[in-house]
Amino acid sequence: MVMAQSLFQLLKQRHPGTDIDVLAPAWSEPLLARMPEIRHAWALHTRHGQLGLRQRYRMGRSLRPRNYGQAIVLPNSFKSALVPFWAGIPLRTGYLGEMRWGLLNDVRRLDESELPMTVQRFLALGLDRSEPVPSPPPIPRLAVSQSGIDAALTRLALRDTGQPVLALCPGAEYGPAKRWPAEYYAQIAGIYAARGWQIWLFGSERDMTVTAEIRSLCGADCADLAGRTTLGEAVDLLSLAQVVVSNDSGLMHVAASLGRRLIAVYGSSDPGFTPPLSPTATVLSLGLTCSPCFKRVCPLGHTNCLRQLKPSLVEQSIDAHLPSP
Repeated sequence: MVMAQSLFQLLKQRHPGTDIDVLAPAWSEPLLARMPEIRHAWALHTRHGQLGLRQRYRMGRSLRPRNYGQAIVLPNSFKSALVPFWAGIPLRTGYLGEMRWGLLNDVRRLDESELPMTVQRFLALGLDRSEPVPSPPPIPRLAVSQSGIDAALTRLALRDTGQPVLALCPGAEYGPAKRWPAEYYAQIAGIYAARGWQIWLFGSERDMTVTAEIRSLCGADCADLAGRTTLGEAVDLLSLAQVVVSNDSGLMHVAASLGRRLIAVYGSSDPGFTPPLSPTATVLSLGLTCSPCFKRVCPLGHTNCLRQLKPSLVEQSIDAHLPSP
């Protein structure tokens, strides 16, 4: 969803008077609410992987009176093309995917070698077929408000001590082959806590075990926010971090879109495919012969792509971009 903002920016640049509404899963609403390009977000209340024909049909019929001129369908699934079809939108653009003939009438064939990055593939759908994709792409920029930041600080009993904040995002829903070891995060937390930094740990409820482990191992006072924030609060609080260290995850892309100094750690995934779109991001990847493998669990059983990426390398990357004392 963060990378989709590049497409929204492109559409606004080319067609300033265009109104952009987005149909997306309900969980993404806090992100869309922080994208100035979006007029309205329609929440689709279906579970992940659910076909949900009845819900999609009802949504499509409810959108007919809106008289949309075009729908750009970013996912490649059959089900994602149903609502625009049932909404009667005259121009329905998307890539050739599973059984989508007829549902889409502006069907594009994807050349993965020509468009290796996800954001490039999104941008191409907003252009005429013969137009080149802009390089570099528009950089996502989520907008936060001071009132939102203050409300999150108050609810979570966080104090503005005046000390820099190091945000750690140790989760990655895809699987352990994308997660830098908890003990490495703990070492980084301990180093910067000893220098007087505030350490904030971010993640969902699924990440509470690893953040608790980091807090226990580092021996320092960390604010463990995993499972305690809404997505919107996490966005607002990440905007206060001087540095963010993250696995390849959704929060990594959020931190990049906030212009934070970001250290992005890659293991089984490919930084050339879904890199953080920010000039203030540093990507760390060892580029071993066995990676990227795109597996959830290391097929060789050692996860060397992450275990051999030592905390000292992350520390050097952080310090290289800090202002001189």
